[in-house]
Amino acid sequence: MHRVYYGYMDIARDKGIVISVVIPAREEERTIEQTIRQFEKLSIPHEVIVSDGQSTDRTVEVARAAGAQVVLNESDIRSPSRQRNDGAARATGEYILFIDVTVILPDIEAFMQKVLTKFEDEAVVGIAMPQWIYPEIATISDRFFLWITNIMIGAREVGSGKFIMARKSSFERINGFREDLVTGEDHDVFERLKKVGTVIFAKDLYVLYAGRREHEWGWPKLLYTWIRDEIWLVLFKRSGSDNWTPVR
Repeated sequence: MHRVYYGYMDIARDKGIVISVVIPAREEERTIEQTIRQFEKLSIPHEVIVSDGQSTDRTVEVARAAGAQVVLNESDIRSPSRQRNDGAARATGEYILFIDVTVILPDIEAFMQKVLTKFEDEAVVGIAMPQWIYPEIATISDRFFLWITNIMIGAREVGSGKFIMARKSSFERINGFREDLVTGEDHDVFERLKKVGTVIFAKDLYVLYAGRREHEWGWPKLLYTWIRDEIWLVLFKRSGSDNWTPVR
């Protein structure tokens, strides 16, 4: 059975990296430091890897100053999938945690202990969970549509790029993210993880994020795009969108 790390006694017995946190980022000099520094409160052995998508601002400089390793994308492919795969290639932990750049994990120490507890079952290869926009900026529409979205992705036992955690061995077994997918790569990776083990949608946990696209596009446009792209992925095994322009 895989060991679960509960704090200083376990850390003393094994100083190896348990969790590799991978954060894809591009032009995120204003947000990346907060995302990285939240892990300073985590006692479980971990590393933070920022996978940069050819930023032209100070993202790389700020990330390194905050204590993260930085992987630079020097290929012609600039996408979250490629950046996540690049970061995962550097990872040394038993588990890889992929989060988006504005994601906050509430009460991070207790949060990660609960997550690791779920991996005590060796059949579990991946974990997803509900997502909510920061309470201080969330609108009534945000809460309503995310309530529906969380029910839908929970029923399918998939998740979003806001939080994807997998055993590194299982992630490597499925060859990581599909880099040809512009959208839907997060759902796709969970569907493929299901073929090698069990995926859990942890309803007792949640992550918070900034909701930049929701507020920039509006929910009608965003929901239409999500549903269309999901249909394309299921029927044609490809993305319905030709590009996914970042929202800052």
